[in-house]
Amino acid sequence: MSTQDQELRSVGLKATLPRIKVLEIIRGSEERHLSAEDVFRRLLEQGHDVGLATVYRVLSQLEAAGLLSRNVFDGGKAVFEMNEGDHHDHLICVSCGRVDEFTSPVIEKVQFEVADAHGYELSERRLALYGVCPACQKSANAPRGRN
Repeated sequence: MSTQDQELRSVGLKATLPRIKVLEIIRGSEERHLSAEDVFRRLLEQGHDVGLATVYRVLSQLEAAGLLSRNVFDGGKAVFEMNEGDHHDHLICVSCGRVDEFTSPVIEKVQFEVADAHGYELSERRLALYGVCPACQKSANAPRGRN
């Protein structure tokens, strides 16, 4: 039994070929954040006959089972990443769309302090910082400025 088979069964999902292939693509990608269209394109490139609607459905099922996390950054396009249980935040390039992950104990502490100061018990935290990545800063067309 493959790792994907065991993983799917452990969260109560049947190990179907589309689920296994979607997990393989997301796990094997150099980019950690993939849209449904990215996954669909890679499935086609690998010669798998899976429809886009199936990809959307599988991604939603894997998210509901806790295997994937969904993020919706500026522009409204959902991207998925493996849910590895560790909290991290994101830097998003407004020029090329690159997404980098980071962790900061200082930011983590402040998030909890702010919630406590307002009487909130946090159930979820997401922080996305938008800017221009180093590669785009070298480009002449990159947007500039600070907000």
